[in-house]
Amino acid sequence: MSTTQPPAASPAGPQVPADVRELLASRIHDVPDYPKPGVMFKDITPLLADAQAFSVLTDVLAGIAAKQRVTKIVGLEARGFILGAPAAVRAGVGFVPVRKAGKLPGATLSQSYDLEYGSARIEVHAEGLAEGDRVLVIDDVLATGGTAEASVQLLRRTGAEVVGLAVLLELGFLGGRERVERALAGAPLDALIAV
Repeated sequence: MSTTQPPAASPAGPQVPADVRELLASRIHDVPDYPKPGVMFKDITPLLADAQAFSVLTDVLAGIAAKQRVTKIVGLEARGFILGAPAAVRAGVGFVPVRKAGKLPGATLSQSYDLEYGSARIEVHAEGLAEGDRVLVIDDVLATGGTAEASVQLLRRTGAEVVGLAVLLELGFLGGRERVERALAGAPLDALIAV
């Protein structure tokens, strides 16, 4: 994920011990001027390549799922798939992807949302979730919150209860938390690392 300001460390939620937060943060690399000048890209691929760090991250996410007594984990395209699927396996629950429009076969539900310049649409399989499901949404980064907010709205239309959203990294200066917390309506937003 990219940023337009240099990150400053700030504390993550109380559910993440400091040593775990430090391990995860140490594996996220800053890439200056990518994808364009003035942008600081947060590269999580070194974390994914480190078996210990990735396992620790998976444990933390699975722990959040267990605490919320979820029946399904939903991953947001595309890095939410990478983080959410192993957490679902570790937690012993199902995994449901939320994808960009046109990527899922069969019957889908969709949700449109506004971007800075235009709009986008996300979809979920209509039969992937049902009334009574308790859902934790997982993504890699919370930036402006548009995709996360739209996913919460979409998932509620399935009859499922969205019991929380968990992200590896929150870019606090982009203001996504306030937007997503409104959509979550009291369900927790867990950011493991905040900058």
